[in-house]
Amino acid sequence: MHKKPVVLVTRKLPDAVERKLAENFEAILNPEDRLYTTDEILQIANDVDAILPCHTEKFSAETIAQLPPRVKAITNFSVGTDHVDLVAAKQKGVIVTNTPDVLSDATAEIAMLLMLGAARRASEGERMVRNQQWQDWSPAFMVGKQITGKRIGILGMGRVGQVLAKRARGFDMTVHYHNRKPLDSSHADGAVYHATVEDMLPEIDVLSVHCPATKETTGLLNRQRIALMNSNAILVNTSRGAVVDDDALVEALKTGVIAAAGLDVFNGEPDGIHPEYRKLENTFLLPHIGSATEETRDAMGFRVIDNLNAIFNDEEPGDRVA
Repeated sequence: MHKKPVVLVTRKLPDAVERKLAENFEAILNPEDRLYTTDEILQIANDVDAILPCHTEKFSAETIAQLPPRVKAITNFSVGTDHVDLVAAKQKGVIVTNTPDVLSDATAEIAMLLMLGAARRASEGERMVRNQQWQDWSPAFMVGKQITGKRIGILGMGRVGQVLAKRARGFDMTVHYHNRKPLDSSHADGAVYHATVEDMLPEIDVLSVHCPATKETTGLLNRQRIALMNSNAILVNTSRGAVVDDDALVEALKTGVIAAAGLDVFNGEPDGIHPEYRKLENTFLLPHIGSATEETRDAMGFRVIDNLNAIFNDEEPGDRVA
């Protein structure tokens, strides 16, 4: 009887995904959803053919070097791959995949929520109601920023950025974007291209970050670039915390360089988040839930299974990144 490939699943996945994994593979599941240490992953890896991690597990060059030869693939349950050293994986011959496309709608929704929440002071207002601090109404009470008709700048006009642009047009927003290269007209749909981030920042009212975390984009939004934004501007990040210099953003929010920020991702998340974000009234904060819909999480899981099936059928996986 042909033995099923053994797959280590590092986190609790949706029930439908785990059932399908169990049909196709010998799946080592994590029903308690406990965060494995690197040492634990390496120990279990001696008996597995592939690892199915999330962005919460880090595969540095050192960790990948210690993976046993039996491990054929790291099939990520995430679109981002900054937690995996892709160069080291490629050198070792370990296949790496991700789950693009399927989380674009959900992430764009969260970007809209963050934009609206930051603009309309939603965190501040929600706390006021919960803590019974809402005493009165007046024309000057809880006045925020209107989004309709404003200018949105999208940093990284990939799949998520393009979906967000469509949603923003529903608010009659003018779409600006910076990308490594301009999109063809059918994908740009009238959006204004800026060849540099510096060119775009003074021209927008909302900046939404949708570029991956790479060596080139780490700390991209530093003090100098944030200072180019106008004082009524809002910064939204649903991509990766590493794109933002936290000290610079906190300072800008405190001193009125920009008006507000809506953040779903952070450097050092969850425990190492910059403590000042929690203290600021002009931040709208979420716990990295950009893809957290039932539909999207199921779709991500099935996409991973498609990649695993291809790998163990000696076919090229559709979402290979290394």
